[in-house]
Amino acid sequence: MSISTKPASGFRDFLPKDVRRRQFVFNTIERVYESFGFERLDTPCVERLDTLLGKYGEEGDQLVFKILQRGDKLQRALQAEEVKDTDLADAGLRYDLTVPLARVYAQYRNDLPRFFKRYQIAPVWRADRPQKGRYREFFQCDVDVVGSSSMTVEAEVTAALATILKELRFNDVRIHVNHRKVLLALMQVSGIPESQESDALIAIDKLDKVGRDGVIAELTTRGIADSAVTKLMAVLEGCPGPGQPGFSNEAMLAHLQQSLSASEEGEAAVSDLSDLLEYAAGGAAASLICLDPYLARGLSYYTGPIFEIRSDDFAGSLGGGGRYDGLIGMFMKGDVPACGFSLGVERILVLMEERGLFNDDETHVDVMLMLWDKETTASTMALAAELRSQGLRVDVYPDHDKYSKQFKYAESRNIPVVVMMGADESAANEVTVKNLTTGTQVSVPRNQAALTIRELSSPG
Repeated sequence: MSISTKPASGFRDFLPKDVRRRQFVFNTIERVYESFGFERLDTPCVERLDTLLGKYGEEGDQLVFKILQRGDKLQRALQAEEVKDTDLADAGLRYDLTVPLARVYAQYRNDLPRFFKRYQIAPVWRADRPQKGRYREFFQCDVDVVGSSSMTVEAEVTAALATILKELRFNDVRIHVNHRKVLLALMQVSGIPESQESDALIAIDKLDKVGRDGVIAELTTRGIADSAVTKLMAVLEGCPGPGQPGFSNEAMLAHLQQSLSASEEGEAAVSDLSDLLEYAAGGAAASLICLDPYLARGLSYYTGPIFEIRSDDFAGSLGGGGRYDGLIGMFMKGDVPACGFSLGVERILVLMEERGLFNDDETHVDVMLMLWDKETTASTMALAAELRSQGLRVDVYPDHDKYSKQFKYAESRNIPVVVMMGADESAANEVTVKNLTTGTQVSVPRNQAALTIRELSSPG
């Protein structure tokens, strides 16, 4: 029986070119995050099951990859009269990076700074149905601030995101911003009962997918009274939204202030958004932030401003996040203010490839040493060690093939320079250095090899 060589469904192999592309994006994200004062955190791939469940809503809980009990514990669970998933499993693969952050903060809060600014770039796992652009294993690039309720945090997070997007040459994106309490105030002033708030929020969040009429149809289908639908849509449509003619954050802010004046909670939320706009005005996100009262986002743990990166050029988002002041309190006594964002790095990578934004011609080896014969091989290997000690990235061709074949291999890997040290060069303690692009070839003393390689590698 033949064994399939394909990876498991929903998982992927990354060949060297893919890894280089991904690492370029990860390095850019990491560099920007650290320039904003964030520190790296790493957490285990596996979390206790009770840490994961109950944090993502019913649908999210169903997508957690559960890990079976081991040994006697598993046998006892299998022999029980009624077998439940939670009896068979005691751990799971992490679903996101935010819940592990909350657990870490609750565990180590006395060892952490008063304001904990962390980032994490790591894989997460979801037992979802694989489809194009959706995988069971994928990377998230999170940035979070724990310990402050000030809107300066939101301004810093959005500025970091905007900087990353600009460095990756995404010049056609917007950071849509709303506030969870603006949404709840909209429910109140529209007369939608608390029991139907979740249904209404789900419908509102689909505006960019189904349009105005689709939202109204879904609100009606979900049992929202016609009078409430009319009031809700009147508020939502009372001011041009992002992407519409005449949109401005100032106009949207004034519209929300007027529409939600009857709600104390709504007024406080609008004040938060006003502060956010003011604090972000001098940073990289100033031109990208768009107030969007339709933005709802699905996760139930958001308590304040929420974000999503969008563009008219592609469907879906390039990341999302928000304030979640109540999540860490699930692991300790008392709530702790926190705000964060997760970049949709997998989608960013796909779009960068589609737009031709990667430089795949860039070399990752400075020089290749060619082999002449067995007698000169040891000397060539020693030369490779000398060049590496001087900071060069060196590859050694492993076989004693014809030079034409060795040249061809170096060209296939975009290696710019090769070094030859045959019997004559070895006897004279010299090397021959050749630039494969220009054809320039020189013989120099062995102790000048590194300098010559750098000179021949330099453009022009």
